[in-house]
Parts: sequence; C-alpha cells; structure tokens
Amino acid sequence: METIQGKAAIVGIGQTEFSQNCGRTELRMALEAILAAAEDAGLDIKEIDGMVNYTMDSATQIDIVRALGIPNLSYFNQIPYGGGASCGTVASAAAAVASGMANYVVCVRSIRDASGPMRYGDFEPTRVSGDLHMGMYHPYGLLTPVSWVAMFANRYIHDYGIKDGQLAWAPLVNRENANRNPNAIFYNRKMTMEEYLASPINVEPLRRHDCCLSTDGAIAVIVTTPERAKALRQKPAIIAGASQGMSTNGEVMTSYYRDEITFLHEVEASGKKLFQQAGITPQDIDVAQIYDAFSPLIPMQLEALGFVSRGEGVAFCEGGTRINRHGELPINTAGGLMSEGYLHGMNLITEGVRQIRGTSTTQIDNVENVLVTGGTCVPTSGLILRRG
Repeated sequence: METIQGKAAIVGIGQTEFSQNCGRTELRMALEAILAAAEDAGLDIKEIDGMVNYTMDSATQIDIVRALGIPNLSYFNQIPYGGGASCGTVASAAAAVASGMANYVVCVRSIRDASGPMRYGDFEPTRVSGDLHMGMYHPYGLLTPVSWVAMFANRYIHDYGIKDGQLAWAPLVNRENANRNPNAIFYNRKMTMEEYLASPINVEPLRRHDCCLSTDGAIAVIVTTPERAKALRQKPAIIAGASQGMSTNGEVMTSYYRDEITFLHEVEASGKKLFQQAGITPQDIDVAQIYDAFSPLIPMQLEALGFVSRGEGVAFCEGGTRINRHGELPINTAGGLMSEGYLHGMNLITEGVRQIRGTSTTQIDNVENVLVTGGTCVPTSGLILRRG
C-alpha cells in the first residue's frame, strides 16, 4: 500500500512567547508565528499557498491572508475536535503537498486560553451548545474538560489499583524538562513530589499539577515536499507517518457508553496506521511528545500505542527513570502541555522538529524517529517525524 511516508516534511517552525496575558489578539499572534516560521525556513511569505488551522481558531484564514499579503491560497482546510486537531493539521498539509494541491502549507494555532474571552478549562456554554450529548452531562455537574476526563481517570484507577501519587511521575518529568526550556511557563520553577501531593484537587482524582496550563500564544509550522526542502534553510523533519482516528460510539470528551472506558480506541487505531506507514514499531521510537492535557492520558496512550500492555502504563512511568531524558522512552522534552504551555498540542509538534534538528533544550542523542500525538478522549491524530 502506498503511504505518505517520505512525501512531505516540516521545514519551518515559529512561535510567539508563551504567557498568561499576551496583551494582543489571536490574529496578531498568528501573524507573528507565521512570519517567524517563514523566516526559520528561509521562505518568502508570498510563496505560502496553503493554510490549515483549527475550527476553534478565531483568527480566520481570510484575515491572515489579507494581513500578510499572501497572493493566493490554492488549498485551505480546518480540522475539528480541539487538541485532536493538532497533528491532523500537518496530516492535511502533507496530503496537500504530496498530491500537488499546494507547494508550501502553513499550519497555525493561535489561542488566548489564559486571558481571552474563551477559557478552555472553564465552563463555556456557547462552545458546547452544538454538542447535543452534553445535555446528558451538564445538569449533573460535568461541565469542564477536567471533570469529563476525571470520569475516565477514576475508572482507570479502580480497574488497575493505582495508588495516590503514582500518577505524579509524568508531571514531575515534564517539569524537569521545562526547567531547561526558557520558553516554558514553568522554566526554572522546580516541583517536588511533596509539592505535587500538596497541590489542590481540581476534580477528584486530578490535582492542579495533573492538568495542563492555560496559556496565551501561537505556533506555526510550514510543510512542503522533501524536494523543495533542499532549497530551504533548515534540516527537514521528514513525515514518516501521519494519521487521524475516530472510533465508533464516541463523543467529544465523554465516550462513557463504550464497553470499556479505560482504553483509548481512537489512539490505538491511529497508532497502528502510523507505525504501518512508517514501517517501524514502537520500539524504534527514540523520543515521544505525548499529548498530556491531563496526567492519566500519558500511561493510557502508552498502552493504546503498544509501548506497554494494558494496565502497565503507570508502572512504566513510575519513578520517572524510563521516561526522563536518560530513559528508554524520553517524553515531552520541552515540558509538554502541563509545564511548557497549552498550545492545543502544536508545541509538541515543534518540539518534535527540534529533536530532529538537534536543537532541543533537552536534546536526546542520535534521534532518528519522533512520535507526536494529538488530543485524546476526542477524535485524535498523530505523527512520526524522521531525520532526513
């Protein structure tokens, strides 16, 4: 079967600062990130002819095109389902350049989750008004993402006998990595196990430090073909695999009516396709950027992606030695969504590119294959990036 492997590459990355009060609009930040990505790639902004962003973006494509003076877009698309869109933007861009529909596609996400009118961690009636299934949950107090994921987490803890504190290790490793990353919200702000355990409960069993950070910022990446990449400035991150996953009987964040709710069926399906496309197994991944909106989602993804068997994800993370920078599977080397910032997963993609380039602040030696995952508990997406 013909696959996307080797037919597209990420050649430019750009971002704003990550903050909790950016003082400007999502549109302004999107423009800054796109200009930075074009500068990084060594590409004239007028050569951009494709754009992909999130359906949740308030910075519209037509406003971006007008403000930047882009002559013409021959390809434009938007990906739904919140953080599940992150790697899906690059998958769409890769398909566009591989098929000849566009030459240089920019993927962008701009978010003011900390200071804007829409805060994704809070109850926002207009954001979910189109989701009819939410009418089954809101009257009973299930109003926010942390409450929705807490339902899965409670069952996961019950089924596998997870003890208090065992979920701490991924947040602690993320924080160690963020302490080396000057762009991270939690740069140079250490966290101990005692501080983790003392942090307040947001929704049982999830503490404050089990949750991602409300963040303002924007990120852009530019995708083209490996042939065009040869004329550009940076070492390309070749796309070895790109996929999305939407399994049956699902809901956005509340798939509670499946036979089992402690397993991420979309992630399993997406992961199988990713590894098949790339022609490798989980054991060939050198470093992984795992979507970590909430801490239980890391061990659950390790299980669904085949790194460990069901119920073994928490034990794999325990102690942190197997997932830190010296371990067999280093994760979230820029700090992830819990300690670098919550850019709806796009910062995991840029960190994957930095690992391929060899420029991460927590650089892993001899990186060949990088896994990046998109949001979970929603239709999801994933990438495998490879050194060119």
